[in-house]
Amino acid sequence: MKSFIAAIRNGETGFVVHNSVFLPFHCEIIRIWIGKEMSLLSVPDEITDLGDADVIFIREGESYTNLVFRKWGDLSRELGNHKGHIILRAAEKGDDIFKSENLHYIKIGFHDHRKELSFEIINNPFDL
Repeated sequence: MKSFIAAIRNGETGFVVHNSVFLPFHCEIIRIWIGKEMSLLSVPDEITDLGDADVIFIREGESYTNLVFRKWGDLSRELGNHKGHIILRAAEKGDDIFKSENLHYIKIGFHDHRKELSFEIINNPFDL
């Protein structure tokens, strides 16, 4: 299993293909939000039903996690060029999710047309 804290500290990047996000680490996901940048009125969309394969599908490979957002189109077009982000509330695989110190907010940033993703651990997903 690959640690998300180590991957973020090492500057590893992920990528997006249409509605599919590839993360270079493993994690225990608690909540997911999709948010738009540059809008004071915009509130991130919360995706809570991780068990519903019609909303989101999660697949783990040996060294990555793949999130497929089934109700979204081309994420790089919708969120790319710094127009939006995805926030994960997650713990490292195997950590006790009931201890608050194990839970982190991971901001997934969409940049330019290269479809590359960056990662950052943040304190508050609603104060960006």
